[in-house]
Parts: sequence; C-alpha cells; structure tokens
Amino acid sequence: MLEVALSILAVGCLIFASLVFWLLTLAGLPGTWFIVAAVAIYSYLIPSAWPVEIQWPWILALLVLALLGEVLEFLGGLLGTQRAGGSRRAAVLALIGSLLGGLGGAMIGFPIPMLGSLVGVVLFGAVGAAAGACLGEMSLGTATDKTWKVSWGAFWGRLLGTGAKSMIGAVMVATVVVALCTGL
Repeated sequence: MLEVALSILAVGCLIFASLVFWLLTLAGLPGTWFIVAAVAIYSYLIPSAWPVEIQWPWILALLVLALLGEVLEFLGGLLGTQRAGGSRRAAVLALIGSLLGGLGGAMIGFPIPMLGSLVGVVLFGAVGAAAGACLGEMSLGTATDKTWKVSWGAFWGRLLGTGAKSMIGAVMVATVVVALCTGL
C-alpha cells in the first residue's frame, strides 16, 4: 500500500514539475530541457517494481522535442529579423535584447502573481528583441524606415519563436502524461 501511495506522489510531482517547467519556456528559460531532465531522473530513480515507470524511448522522444523547440525559437527570432532585411549584428543584438528584456519583464511583472511575470517576460522579451535589432541597425547607419521595419520583424519573430517553443513544451507535457499512462 505504501508503494502505491509513493508512486502516486512521484507521478503527481513529475506532472506538476513538467507543467511548471513548461511555463518557464514562456520566460525564455530552458523549461523543455528541465522537463527532459526531470523525466530522466524520475526514470532512473523509480524502482522497476513500481507500477508506473517511463521507458527510455519516451525520454529520447522528449529530447528530440526539446531540440525541435530550441530550433524553432532560435529560427523565429533570427528569421523575423533577417526577413525584414536586418543585418547579422541586428539579429545578434535582438537575441541579447530579448534575453535582457525578458529578465526586465519578469521583474516588472513580479508584483502581479504568476500572470504578470509571464506577460512581462514575453512582452518585454519581444520589446527587447526589437530594441536590440534597432540598435544593431542604427549602429550601421541604416535608414530610419528600414530600422523600424527590422525592429518590428524582430518583435514578431521573438513572439512567434516563443509561441512555437511553448507549444512544443505543451506537447512534451502531454507526452509525459502518455508515457506515464503506458507505464501502468
């Protein structure tokens, strides 16, 4: 009886942790990698005699999904800037700006529980990407109208990249639940 109760607790903790880690993807943090790590640790530590286990092929699938999420997030920001005609410098500064903006957004949105931080991180991350791209283009002496176009491209690219990665994170959480259900 104790074994069943402990396994239910472990499963509940893994699902809760996966959901929290998924929310971290909105903040631009490596939540998808935290999901992979949590499942790998769970799989390694849970005794094989317990009723709910996760096999290594599921962990491999989660690893592939985490890689796909990173590629989509990176490409979203990069292509948003470059599609608008931005330079390599603008793309790099957009990436740096999005990270700094996300951190600033977390601090500004902090007083509003949970939702404020997430909205702040996503919105300020996109604004930071736009500011970084703008700075990159201005440092090259690019015309103002093109600079604004590149900034908007970086803004929307960051939002789309974050959205794609968070959708992959949601698929990963669903995969964890399915893996747990097949381990019964």
